[in-house]
Amino acid sequence: MKILFLTHSFNSLAQRLFVELTRHGHEISIEFDINDAVAIQAVEMYQPTIIIAPFLKRAIPETIWRRQPCFIVHPGIIGDRGPSALDWAMMHGYQQWGVTVLQANGEMDAGDIWASELFPMQLMKKSSLYRHEVVQAAVQAVLTAVQHFQSENFKPLPLDYTRPDVLGRLHHPIRQKDRAINWWKDSTHTILKKIYAADGFPGVLDTLYRKPYYLFDACVEGTLRGNTPGEIIAKRNGAICRATIDSAIWIGQLKRKMVGKSSYKLSAELALKDHLAKVPEVPLDPFSACLGETYRDIWYERKHDVGYLHFAFYNGAMDAAQCERLRKAYLAAARSDVRVIVLMGGADFWSNGIHLNHIEHADSPADESWRNINAMNDLVCAILTTRSQLTIAALQGNAGAGGVFLSLAADYIYTRESVILNPHYKSMGNLYGSEYWTYLLPRRVGEIQAKTITQKRLPIGAPEARNLGLIDDCFALNQANFKKKIEQLAEALAINQDYSVLLENKVCQREKDEQKKPLATYRAEELSRMQLNFYGFDPSYHVARYHFVHKISHAWTPLYLARHRRIRES
Repeated sequence: MKILFLTHSFNSLAQRLFVELTRHGHEISIEFDINDAVAIQAVEMYQPTIIIAPFLKRAIPETIWRRQPCFIVHPGIIGDRGPSALDWAMMHGYQQWGVTVLQANGEMDAGDIWASELFPMQLMKKSSLYRHEVVQAAVQAVLTAVQHFQSENFKPLPLDYTRPDVLGRLHHPIRQKDRAINWWKDSTHTILKKIYAADGFPGVLDTLYRKPYYLFDACVEGTLRGNTPGEIIAKRNGAICRATIDSAIWIGQLKRKMVGKSSYKLSAELALKDHLAKVPEVPLDPFSACLGETYRDIWYERKHDVGYLHFAFYNGAMDAAQCERLRKAYLAAARSDVRVIVLMGGADFWSNGIHLNHIEHADSPADESWRNINAMNDLVCAILTTRSQLTIAALQGNAGAGGVFLSLAADYIYTRESVILNPHYKSMGNLYGSEYWTYLLPRRVGEIQAKTITQKRLPIGAPEARNLGLIDDCFALNQANFKKKIEQLAEALAINQDYSVLLENKVCQREKDEQKKPLATYRAEELSRMQLNFYGFDPSYHVARYHFVHKISHAWTPLYLARHRRIRES
């Protein structure tokens, strides 16, 4: 079928649905929901069989839904209506929630039901719940809805609140006063739940140093304590720790509330850099045992002859300091006597490359871009030139841009089957990219395929990445079982009777490649192009970064996504 996505942005759900529906043989085109006229024009140009709305912030025009079947993907159970579905479900502490695919009509979220899926709720960040449980349930529900649509016998169910199985209800939009933290009354668990239910967007509005900030990225602290609830009692690697009435809680990210202009998230320590001079730094070595819950973005575990290096950076963004700390931890692991090093990334993301928000905040974004990309390159080079261990990249979550090429530096790459990869930079203002991608990508998929991947700029599902040779394998496992599978693979590799041969072959191949063309040459060539992006006359990268960081709505849909507009132009 010809399917048109009408969506506010090409977010994680839209990308996953694009990959899954394409895999099932459907032809997908995408139009950003800019205004009614643009949406109507897209429908007229493409003439889709159905329209799917994975992520919308406003109603579909009546002139569209009356003429074309429009499937709304709603992150709520049957009967749930309103724009704050997931937020309220988390605030109420529901044990089960779901995703419903319903047909658009004249009443918001009240159309006929084509499919629905349930999933168990957990106490976790809303952004994490969305990327994993919601996206997975949405994929199943949309695939079922499409199958039902293609069936001649299926009739969608009208929404009927008299049915006992219709448990959802209409709710009002959640407000900041519903989320507000009372530091003198709320327990740590209550505070955590409130911040979790707002993570990603919009955050919980609070006051720090007499200024309004939105709080994100919360984590319980099990040891530190303070005398005054709400006071900042410690800082560590960008995060701040605040006392509560019964313990303490870490806040990793802040966004200043501005009047009349936009703002964006920064690490809490960077956002409050003028106020934290007297706040004690409480370091935590990545290699030290952790005796309780606390904030750590890099940590290392050893099991038998395998070392597992975790790095869980918010939204997968890695600034220069994080790259430098991760490289230092990696080199320390490589100096040990482990036989295999597994790069675990984080539960939500593997990596998305350089930290655009922190670059935007710098006095000189060009200089900070340069510093950040060189720190990424140093990290990639350290992994790529390891001679004493075999390395595995284990992708629990999605990866994009330089984060994909960071994973390609490892000897073996395994992912969850649900992972989406975006191995390209061009969408960020024609950014050329570095991280030795001109060596690493062709090494995996060949020169022709490498050019196709980077120019098309489309998301790649894990099974497709395996078929291309971009990764070695993927597994349809939840995160816990994926980690177990990785442990089995890593330990089997460590005791493999051919381990010495595998290591020697790796070292020899690297030496051959170095003689053919040194890594330093790849790096210099890439950085010469990046230097033009950062310091040249064309401001495209800086403009694109500004739009990305400030979440400025799209003015048009890029042609590489809008198949219907490419056809018209050709």
